[in-house]
Amino acid sequence: MQQNANGSGGKMREIYVAGGCFWGVEELMRSVPGVVSATAGYANGFSAAAPSYAEVCSGRTGFAETVRVVYDPARVSLAALVFLFFRAIDPTDANGQGNDRGTQYRPGIYFTDEESAAVVRGVAEVERRRSEVFGVEVLPLRNFFPAEEGHQRYLERHPGGYCHIRPGLFAEARSLRVDPGRYERPSDAELSRMLAPEVFSVTQEGETDIPWMHPYAEEMRRGIYVDAVTGEPLFSSAAKYASSCGWPAFSETLDPQVVVFREDRSYGMRRTEVRSRAGDSHLGHVFSGDRESPSGVRFCVNGSALRFVPYGEMAEAGYGDLMDLV
Repeated sequence: MQQNANGSGGKMREIYVAGGCFWGVEELMRSVPGVVSATAGYANGFSAAAPSYAEVCSGRTGFAETVRVVYDPARVSLAALVFLFFRAIDPTDANGQGNDRGTQYRPGIYFTDEESAAVVRGVAEVERRRSEVFGVEVLPLRNFFPAEEGHQRYLERHPGGYCHIRPGLFAEARSLRVDPGRYERPSDAELSRMLAPEVFSVTQEGETDIPWMHPYAEEMRRGIYVDAVTGEPLFSSAAKYASSCGWPAFSETLDPQVVVFREDRSYGMRRTEVRSRAGDSHLGHVFSGDRESPSGVRFCVNGSALRFVPYGEMAEAGYGDLMDLV
C-alpha cells in the first residue's frame, strides 16, 4: 500500500504538535520545506478563553504548549511531519520533554479532520511498536490559542535560547529528501501474505542472514537499496563498500531520517540496532571505528531486508528524484 504524498486539491492543511517547550518545536517545523507557517500556542485546555503563558505554566489549565503547523501537501506529506516530530521527542515521557516537566509540556498530536487522523494514527502505531512505553496523546483538537508575540519565532530572534531538540535535527529537517508519506507500512496480516519467509523472519522477527549467503553482500552495481517491505529508499550504492563482514555494508544512509536506532542487548552484547523509518523493518546494526569504511561507520545490513534498484531502472520505479545521490 502507498499513500500519495501530494495530498489533494492544492489546499493548505494543518496539524498541531506538542513536544515540550514550543520554542524548539516551532523552529523545527518551520525548517521543513513545504511548511507554510508554524505558530506557538496552547491547545486542548479546559478553558474557552485564551490563557496566558504564566497560567499555562501553572499546570492547572490543562493546556499543552503546542505548535500549529500549516503545510502544503504538494510539497511535504503529513506523515513526514509526524515522523519528524517523533524524532524530536521522547515518546515514553508522558509528563514532559527534556528539562521541561509538567502536563503543559506533555507530548501530543492533535488533528482537525479524519483524513489527518488516519495518517497520524498510522504513524503513531509504527512508533508505538518501537517503544515499550508510549506516552504521546493522539487526539482531536479541542481548542488552540496563539501564544504571546514574544514566544513566536523565539529561537530565530534568540539563537542561543533554550531548546531541548538536538541541533542536528534542524539541518536534517531542512534537507529532507525522502518523504515517508509514499511508503506506508502494510498491516501485519498483509505482511505475512506478501513477504517471502526469509524476508519476514529478518524484517519482522529480527533474524540474521548467514554471512556471504546473500548476493547483495558482493553487489557493487550502481543503484539504490530500498526497504524490502515498503520500498522506502535507504542506502545508495555510492555509500556501499567492500567489507569483510559478510553482509552488505554502507558508510552512511541515503537520508539521515530514513532509519531509526534502538539499543540491542541481545545475545549478551550491547549493540545499536538499525530499523527502517516508515516500515519499522529490522535492517541490521551500525558500528563505529570500522577501518574498512570510508567514514569509519559501518551499517551492517541484512540483504534480505533490502531490495536493489539498478540506476537504469530508478526513474521507472519512481526514484528518479534521487538519481543525483547515486
